[in-house]
Amino acid sequence: MSRVRIVGGEWKRRFVTFHAAPGLRPTPDAVRETLFNWLGQDLTGLVCLDLFAGSGVLGFEAASRGAAHVTLVERDARTFGALGDNAALLDGDRLELVRADAVKFLSRATRRYDLLFLDPPYGRGWIERIAPRLDSVLTPEARIYAEAEHPVERIGAWEAVRSGQAGQVHYQLLERVQT
Repeated sequence: MSRVRIVGGEWKRRFVTFHAAPGLRPTPDAVRETLFNWLGQDLTGLVCLDLFAGSGVLGFEAASRGAAHVTLVERDARTFGALGDNAALLDGDRLELVRADAVKFLSRATRRYDLLFLDPPYGRGWIERIAPRLDSVLTPEARIYAEAEHPVERIGAWEAVRSGQAGQVHYQLLERVQT
């Protein structure tokens, strides 16, 4: 088992455990600190979607920082089991765990989200596959945090307003283009 620390909010310094799996790369502490500096430390009232949850650390960070609701979507059974174990330990009543393929989840989602955490497995074209479905699940003011093996300047109607790089990981915060 591996583990990663929650860096802020009510669960600060608590650990999330996960099984090593191909392509599973929890967002490093320093990158998460940067992300939540960009977003603001307090996410009170936001509805968040962690679409490729993996370790779940981005979703758990959002809930720790006051998000009203966080949906964590994960397809892999073993990884999903670890998410459930962590949610139970954190007593996260604002957490909703869904075992599903990301594209299928988006096609049937009924909730609209204010913040999307998008950290899919690399090299499989996930961002391009989900981009057409985002308008139906994100609010007009929604922001997207994306991690990829290359810079992501735009996803559908959202464009990068902040970006950084940590090793081979490119991360960006995207906001909807105002027309």
